[in-house]
Amino acid sequence: MATDQIGTDGHVLYPPLTLSGRPKSGIAESRRDHAVNHLRQKFGTACVRPYTRRPGNIALPHALHDRGDRTAPATHPGARDAKLSRLEAALFLADEPLPARKLAEVVSLRGVAEVRELVARLQQFYDTDGSAFQVEEIAGGYQLLTRTVYHTWLARLKRTGHELKLSPAALETLAVIAYKQPIMRAEVEKVRGVACGEVVRQLMEKGLVRIAGRHDSLGRPQVYGTTKKFLQAFGLNTLSDLPEVESLRPPP
Repeated sequence: MATDQIGTDGHVLYPPLTLSGRPKSGIAESRRDHAVNHLRQKFGTACVRPYTRRPGNIALPHALHDRGDRTAPATHPGARDAKLSRLEAALFLADEPLPARKLAEVVSLRGVAEVRELVARLQQFYDTDGSAFQVEEIAGGYQLLTRTVYHTWLARLKRTGHELKLSPAALETLAVIAYKQPIMRAEVEKVRGVACGEVVRQLMEKGLVRIAGRHDSLGRPQVYGTTKKFLQAFGLNTLSDLPEVESLRPPP
């Protein structure tokens, strides 16, 4: 039984064949036969082709060889370990503040204490590198934000739908509710001296004010308070971070 001959490049050397199995006839048929024999000589069979030439085993370009596990510990001083890298990735992806318990669950950490430790380390990296980012504790969670010094340039992006615009009347009503919550609408109107039912409704539509319950007085009127979105919009972690009223008064 005849055996296949192997060329110097590892490919099988096949005898010339025609497409129809008949003797060659005509220039066009000769060209087709030549193309078929060329492909057979080039690719051969999988059992004798070099490993890197077999389908599904194509060698990766050299530039892709190092795209493996990016969480492997590095040796330079500013390197992030696997846990810190996962925490940074989660903060980068989130579009709202993430509570410490949620971060611990997502990043597979031991608990809240480890989350706070890693957040402090990450913030230290940003401060040391002079990064444009910082981690802020807002609305009971952590969020990755740009530093305020870059606001002038970032405002040029004009991200529609993300700007919170409030009229002076709405800001005044919101301030009264924030400092005196839970508060009835009648009490807000007493402080402002004008009716504010429509303004309160607009603040509720924007998600800044919510119904916090009912008062024990006659008729059990509704009382209002601020929401988590209010804390997030004004960069506050809790209501205790509101400025003191005395500090808001203009100097004499």
